[in-house]
Amino acid sequence: MNYTYEYARAALTVDCVIFGFDGERMQLLFIKRALAPYQGTWALPGGFVHVDESLDDAAKRELQEETGLTDVFLEQLYTFGQLGRDPRERVVSVAYFALVNRFSHTLQAATDAADARWFAMQELPVLAFDHAHIVEVALARLRGKLRYEPIGFELLPKKFRLSQLQALYEAVLGQTLDKRNFRKKVLGYDLLIPLEETQRDGAHRPAQLFRFDTKRYQQLKKKGFSFEL
Repeated sequence: MNYTYEYARAALTVDCVIFGFDGERMQLLFIKRALAPYQGTWALPGGFVHVDESLDDAAKRELQEETGLTDVFLEQLYTFGQLGRDPRERVVSVAYFALVNRFSHTLQAATDAADARWFAMQELPVLAFDHAHIVEVALARLRGKLRYEPIGFELLPKKFRLSQLQALYEAVLGQTLDKRNFRKKVLGYDLLIPLEETQRDGAHRPAQLFRFDTKRYQQLKKKGFSFEL
């Protein structure tokens, strides 16, 4: 298919903000750029959209090519089109974000990515382009959604301790939560299935494991149920 335009036009890219959780701290996935501009600098996985693919397909392709991650549910975040955000040309970027269980995926950098690595939220490297701003917007979206949707369970193992769940919420929200109140509220929704399994939590005695009841949540959601913490 041929395209002919009379006027100059902006290039279109996608960027992916991928959140993970190591059991204690929130983490973000970045790639080290192998090409100019910003060669050798860490950046969000992403790249230019092909003329024969959708935005969603472009985001999935770039994520797989640069990090090796597949089967990741990407949600569109925001469109960034400030002037001067890319030294090469006028570029508009559609950003996506996702929550993944980082231990279920193996990283493998390829194409124009020299490396792919997880970084703790408190130890983020200097980022290329305006990617630091994109991360800020994604974190604000994550904090907002976490308060009314049980999306945090996507970051945890299928079987988890309540202490792991609380640690996740504290890491995302950046605040300490009262242990008794948190557990009372979480268990009160009747969305956690108690398992006949335990797991040792550091030097403490073994703690019971739970599993999130996805089916029950979807049924309640259709009835207007709201998960708020």
